Amino acid sequence: MERQTTDIRQEQIKQAVIDIISTDGLKNLSTRNLAIRIGMSEGSIFRHFKTKKDIIISIFNDIQDNFIGELRQIAGSNESPTFRLTKYLSATIKYHTDNKGINMLLFSEASYKNDPELKKRLQQIFRDQKQFVMEIIEDGITSGIWDENVVVENVALMYMGIPLAMNMEVLIGGKGFQFDNFCSHMILLLLKMLRK
Repeated sequence: MERQTTDIRQEQIKQAVIDIISTDGLKNLSTRNLAIRIGMSEGSIFRHFKTKKDIIISIFNDIQDNFIGELRQIAGSNESPTFRLTKYLSATIKYHTDNKGINMLLFSEASYKNDPELKKRLQQIFRDQKQFVMEIIEDGITSGIWDENVVVENVALMYMGIPLAMNMEVLIGGKGFQFDNFCSHMILLLLKMLRK
């Protein structure tokens, strides 16, 4: 078998963490199960990451660089606010659909373990997403397409519940989750709230 580079192995380990949580639940996330999932020894995992926390921090970094980076670009683009909000929502739902175990991992590691560093990172991810939504909404109000009486922060906070609702849909509905249907319903709801 061909030896993989450290970068490839690290990506495999991080993806396996998310996959195990998504398919087998958080309680089954162990170095033993992780090693089995990616076909390497438990000791080999710790040649690529010193601790389990280092794996989690690396996943947080990926979220900040990739997911939050994409949302930042969408929010800051020159497209219309309606287009940006639709694209922003679609990117958010797609990310959570493609990475089903990510929310469970983020909340469990940061909150339940009461780790200050991970909590701070989770708060930053939450704040960034909320701030970008607020910027899009404010642009829509400024350009005169949305109601100036809307409480921007309240709509942004409601928006932040959409990925959680989606995760519940996926959890309860399983493979019956319809990405396009969910996105179109949510964007219609948001636009109805914002309409003049």
